[in-house]
Amino acid sequence: MDRITGSAEPMDEDARNRAARYRMDPDADRADESPDEDAPVPPQRRPEDQTLWVDQQIRAAMARGEFDDLPYAGKPLPHIDTAAEPDWWLKRFIEREQITGVLPEALQLRKDDAILDEQLDRLRSERAVREAVEEFNRRIVAARRQLQGGPPVVTQLRDIEVEVAAWRARRGRRAQASAPLPEPPPPGLIRRAWDRLRRRG
Repeated sequence: MDRITGSAEPMDEDARNRAARYRMDPDADRADESPDEDAPVPPQRRPEDQTLWVDQQIRAAMARGEFDDLPYAGKPLPHIDTAAEPDWWLKRFIEREQITGVLPEALQLRKDDAILDEQLDRLRSERAVREAVEEFNRRIVAARRQLQGGPPVVTQLRDIEVEVAAWRARRGRRAQASAPLPEPPPPGLIRRAWDRLRRRG
C-alpha cells in the first residue's frame, strides 16, 4: 500500500511528488502542468492534517507576537445579553471607532432615549416638554414602520403626561437645592434667648 495516497497500487515518483505537494498545499498553482486524464486524482486533505496545519499557524502567529496586547488579555470577556441587545456588535463597533452621525434610526433612538430626561430638563416650559416628547414618539413610530430598513426598534414610546410630571418634579427639586439657606441668627440673640429660658426654669 502506498503510504502517501493510501492506494493499494504503488505510484510512480512523479505522481508521488504531486500527491505530497497537494497534501501540503492543495491550492498550489498547477497551470504549468498539462492536463493528464490518466493521472491519478490527488487525495483530499484529511481532517487531522488540516487541524495540524491550523495549529501550526496559530503557534507561528503567537511566536510573532500577533496576539499580544489584545483587548481583555488576561481578563474575562464581558457578558453580552444578545436577546436584549441583538445589535450589540454594531453598537460596540460604533463606540470603538467613534463613528458619529451615521447610526441607524433604531440605534439613534436608543441613544437619544438614554439622554432624553437631560434634554427635557434644559427646556423652560411644559409646552416645550410636550412638543419634545411628541416629536420623540413620532420618530419611534416612523422607525417601527421600517421604511428605511435597519435593526428592529426596541425603544418604548414615552407617556407625555408622565414625562411632564417627572419634568415638573425634577424642576422643583432643583429649585429647592439652589434656594439660598436662611441667614443664621446673630450669636448674641441665641445667648439672650438661652438666658431667658434658664431664668424661667
